[in-house]
Amino acid sequence: MTMKTNPRIILTGGPCAGKSTLLHTLKKQGFCCQEESGRAIIQNQKRIGGPGLPSVSPLLFAELMLTLDIRGWHQAQNSPTMVFYDRGIPDIAGYLTLVGETVPDHLINAIHHFRYASTVILLPPWRAIYHQDNERKQSWDEAVRTYEAMVRTYQHYGYQLYTLPFASVNARMEQLIDKIRSIKTTEG
Repeated sequence: MTMKTNPRIILTGGPCAGKSTLLHTLKKQGFCCQEESGRAIIQNQKRIGGPGLPSVSPLLFAELMLTLDIRGWHQAQNSPTMVFYDRGIPDIAGYLTLVGETVPDHLINAIHHFRYASTVILLPPWRAIYHQDNERKQSWDEAVRTYEAMVRTYQHYGYQLYTLPFASVNARMEQLIDKIRSIKTTEG
């Protein structure tokens, strides 16, 4: 059976696991890529002095991410290639659970309605490349807990996980493309 629509492939895991670097490499190869909504929201909220920061209002931050992620999901509708996402809508539920907030019903509905390819690419925490920056404030322990929360969240919502091992960005990209080809031949 062949796919009728392009697959939407999520890359998830903890912060500083190599997701954004891998996404930039895929983009250079001609793939359509959606960047992480959370980082863009933090940058914009800081720029305008807005309240939608994870440290100020986790629920507002989650709502802003949901809005951008749904828009990104729809933008992929007519993409001629598979689309790679630096995190997906289920990541928002993982984030809220991690910070001790209840996942609202409308977010659960969105997770069920806006589905991605059934296999999610998981990038584990990578101590060798981990660093903090203006948007990435989590400690190493928080990064590991984030990764663990994403594993539980995606499994809870019925996704299969494929862990991409530590390797050079080009080796990771090749392994990712090989895995995606196998997904395309098994999903319909």
